[in-house]
Amino acid sequence: MESSSPSSPSPILLNIGGKKYSTTIDTLTQREPYSMLAAMFSGRHNVCLDSAEMVFVDRDGKQFRHILNWLRYGILPTLTDVEYQELLREAEYYQLLGLMEYMKSNMPESEFTREEIIKIIQSDKVRLRGVNLSGLQLSKLDLSLVDLSYARIRKTTFSHADLHKAKLSDVEAEGSNFQHAILRECEFLGANLSGAVLDGANLQSANLQDACLVGCSFFEADLRSAHLQNANLTNANLKGANLEGANLKGAKLNGSNLRDANLQRAYLRDLDLRDTLMDGARLGGANLLGAIR
Repeated sequence: MESSSPSSPSPILLNIGGKKYSTTIDTLTQREPYSMLAAMFSGRHNVCLDSAEMVFVDRDGKQFRHILNWLRYGILPTLTDVEYQELLREAEYYQLLGLMEYMKSNMPESEFTREEIIKIIQSDKVRLRGVNLSGLQLSKLDLSLVDLSYARIRKTTFSHADLHKAKLSDVEAEGSNFQHAILRECEFLGANLSGAVLDGANLQSANLQDACLVGCSFFEADLRSAHLQNANLTNANLKGANLEGANLKGAKLNGSNLRDANLQRAYLRDLDLRDTLMDGARLGGANLLGAIR
């Protein structure tokens, strides 16, 4: 069923992840005309209706109220660290470029100094979950086993740091530096690492499922047995990386560089590799069943 005309003043009913909203097509299309929402309700596409004839979108319904208020008034309330991360993820999904820029430009300064972080990690109880450490210089620190889930670590330097088994799920780590860091068995579930530098990092058995790795550099990184299911590796540099035994099920590799990479025994089944640079890549024993090359 097609949505009504963009000029229609009548309300439209939405079911976002089970939460119900009423708004207008003007609200959904005017402030962010290049967003996914604007495209959905442009009148050019079919929309999915639930049993109550409401437009259904399988996303976070709680955070959608902030999105609607942004589209209506161009403002946001004060958010907790966790809410910030959740809303930023939804803004990225809906491609609300204005909201993303607003959130990133209004991100508060780091809550701690390097010296304070050193004192924290030397204490018995390390509490860094959800904190803002953006822009800090944390190279060469022992951060193994630290829980940084939901933290804001944009443009933070972790080069040569020890983050063995650290938890970094859902972190906002855009543009951060992890060069030669120890990231073995780290949890990066759903993390945003777009533009991050991980050259030479040790990511053996790291869990990067559902992570945004767009434009990341993994030059000569060790990703043996890494979990990269459904990760977005668009335009990532994996030249010379060791991906032996890595699981890339459902990963996006458009424009990525896998030249001279070790992909032996890697799971590459059903992947679209047509736009991927793979000169010199070693593929012995890799599962390429159904892969498009």
